[in-house]
Amino acid sequence: MKDTSGLKYLPLEGAGEVSTPLLLPKNCPELHLGEPIIFQHAKAGELCERFNELYLLKGGKVVDTVPTYRCEGKNFL
Repeated sequence: MKDTSGLKYLPLEGAGEVSTPLLLPKNCPELHLGEPIIFQHAKAGELCERFNELYLLKGGKVVDTVPTYRCEGKNFL
């Protein structure tokens, strides 16, 4: 996994649901269209409402998957 820690949001943009435009620093490794960039989500509940399972990463590798409450058939309104 590439170190993309220097990426920044555009001044008038933020993380979006469809796209997230980012500024790449000069020393950023080359990124290709479609290459994943992983964000730490601010609200885990939003992720759990939309996905059946979450991937747990360690050192850039998937080490486990865990079910969300959506996958377990639960709904919290």
